[in-house]
Amino acid sequence: MSDAHETAVYTHGHHESVLRSHRWRTAANSAAYLVGELRPGMRVLDVGCGPGTITADLAELVAPGGRVTAVDAARDVLAQAAACAAERGLEGAVEFAVADVHALEFPDDTFDVVHAHQVLQHVGDPVRALREMRRVCRPGGIVAVRDADYAAMTWYPATPGLEEWLDLYHRVARANGGEPDAGRRLLSWARAAGFTDVRASATAWCYATAEEVAWWSGLWADRTTASSYAEAAVGGGHATGDALSRVAAAWREWGAAPDAWFSVLNGELLCRA
Repeated sequence: MSDAHETAVYTHGHHESVLRSHRWRTAANSAAYLVGELRPGMRVLDVGCGPGTITADLAELVAPGGRVTAVDAARDVLAQAAACAAERGLEGAVEFAVADVHALEFPDDTFDVVHAHQVLQHVGDPVRALREMRRVCRPGGIVAVRDADYAAMTWYPATPGLEEWLDLYHRVARANGGEPDAGRRLLSWARAAGFTDVRASATAWCYATAEEVAWWSGLWADRTTASSYAEAAVGGGHATGDALSRVAAAWREWGAAPDAWFSVLNGELLCRA
């Protein structure tokens, strides 16, 4: 019998419209809940590092003497993460490897901090993933996770096309084996994984300036018609190409509104191993 995690598929893929969003992420805007816990000399595991912008920030925050091991399930995106580290002069401070968070190939008690940003929503067994993250974290170390909660996303003005998008995204992500409303579930998953010392919080991304709204609406319009998500939506029978074009048009229409506003709620945890 196959393990549950083998059925999970990363919904977004690594289309340019996806990486446009991922490259925007920094420790300041995506891991502020963790930053105060970092110290020079720490060894950090960054799970699901993507194009490596947060990874590079973490490496700078544990310098001098610290080291970050960045892993991702997709080999191609690791090359981009390595290039990001090189551009910032961090070649000796970061190492990269392909890895499955459900079965990490590291000894017990290896890292001071294990970090995963927007990862658990995409895995088949988040509790198993958290147990693995806990296993490779030294006693007294920190497992830090942060995930969006799609059902808690909110926007103005009301746009029926975005309601259609949200319903469609939920169906596609769950058919791929993930849980798009992961943010609200993180605490229960951590408890099930055996953590007892957990600090839970939530923070939001907010897109409200004309530039932010144009960027956010544009990347989602492109993602809706051209990414792995679009392929899964059509291939899985969740939407037609015409329906995706209609949703993409709704994103662009919403983004053109002079008073457009969008917020993404993220759940986050600091778990003591």
